Amino acid sequence: MKKMDTTIKNLGEKTIPSPLQARFPLTSSVFVHGKMRILYNVLKRDVVAEIEAGEINSFEKGGPRKLIYHDPSKVKAAVVTCGGLCPGINDVIRAIVMESFYSYGINNIIGIPYGYNGLLPQNQYTVIPLDPKRVDNIHNAGGTILGSSRGGTDDINALVDALERMNINILYTIGGDGTQRGAHKIAEIARERGYKLSVIGIPKTIDNDISFVERTFGFETAFSEAVKVVQRAHVEAKGVPNGIGLVKLMGRHSGFIAAHATLACNDVNFTLIPEVPFDLEGEKGFLKVLEARLERSDHAVIVVAEGAGQDLIQAESKGESSFDASGNIKFNDIGLFLKQKIENYFHSKSKVVNLKYIDPSYIVRSAPANENDSLFCAVLGQYAVHAAMAGKTDMIVGQWNGMITHIPIELAVSRRKQIDPDSRLWYDVLAATGQPISMKN
Repeated sequence: MKKMDTTIKNLGEKTIPSPLQARFPLTSSVFVHGKMRILYNVLKRDVVAEIEAGEINSFEKGGPRKLIYHDPSKVKAAVVTCGGLCPGINDVIRAIVMESFYSYGINNIIGIPYGYNGLLPQNQYTVIPLDPKRVDNIHNAGGTILGSSRGGTDDINALVDALERMNINILYTIGGDGTQRGAHKIAEIARERGYKLSVIGIPKTIDNDISFVERTFGFETAFSEAVKVVQRAHVEAKGVPNGIGLVKLMGRHSGFIAAHATLACNDVNFTLIPEVPFDLEGEKGFLKVLEARLERSDHAVIVVAEGAGQDLIQAESKGESSFDASGNIKFNDIGLFLKQKIENYFHSKSKVVNLKYIDPSYIVRSAPANENDSLFCAVLGQYAVHAAMAGKTDMIVGQWNGMITHIPIELAVSRRKQIDPDSRLWYDVLAATGQPISMKN
């Protein structure tokens, strides 16, 4: 792999002793030395090859620093949540507030309501004061206490103007790739103005599709909730002749939720994801393979990610694409499309099928985080504060090789993480479902 630029930007020299030094005298085991790195590739054979080629890729290690940039007594921090809902947002907000207050003595923290829209004066939204009492129990609820929205404005200067007027010097952006692209632009404009603003992103996407991040918060809860739905679809399918349970799960460009839900319950016979195209008609097409499955076993469970098969719908509709406020393409409903195609196919053959279509998308994404996700959210929030107080900016906190890392926003959003059809993960899905390697003619 070619050498990546993983350099993290800093606002300036760190000269202030961290308040954490008084709490943790064993500094060697608590604090991170600035030169500590996490290797991108830990396979020995490949590491040797990269060393010889001078192309070792690594990430800055996350964690508290002994010296910090921001004076805690002068910090005013803001938290914003953008995009769709996701399990664990409240957990992250709570962790940021608790770490800021108790570890660094910061007592001036505000929440920006309804995403970047909340920074625009014309919307007349009121900021939300955040303190330990306000966030004490918010992790028990799904959603976000700050509210959320997509988009906001193309005038990033207006957002930076608002932050400057409020004297914000740390901004935490909780959101997906669109949110973090906006955060990158905010950091760039602040830097051009000489405005000392730390912009720290916490990647939020249940699709788990942020590059150079092993796992995004909320993902584990999402596929765990999806498993419950798939299991019930299996019960429905087995309870009738030629029963078909069709479950549509979130996953616009990446099928991680569908794949992990499949592996977690082993009740699925077909998993359809955006990364692996398929045909409907023909001897190798999905409908023919589904028919053969029903002849063998009298029932079938199908899990489809929302972004799968969009080429098939577009080929029939020939309609123009539309976009949401974040600039994302509005996908057609592959679940309803497949339902109709399956029913029409078997009707044309005078075969009766009993198909139940389930779309639990909004139920899954609005659930509170499960215990393991909640723990992960707490860590991400705490490490985001450590990065901000050290004067880091234009970066996100992520996880790589099981450790918390700092990743430049520009690198993280440079491409989308997707399932490799030649990966161990996809091979495991094929083994679990028994579906053909390819359903293309």
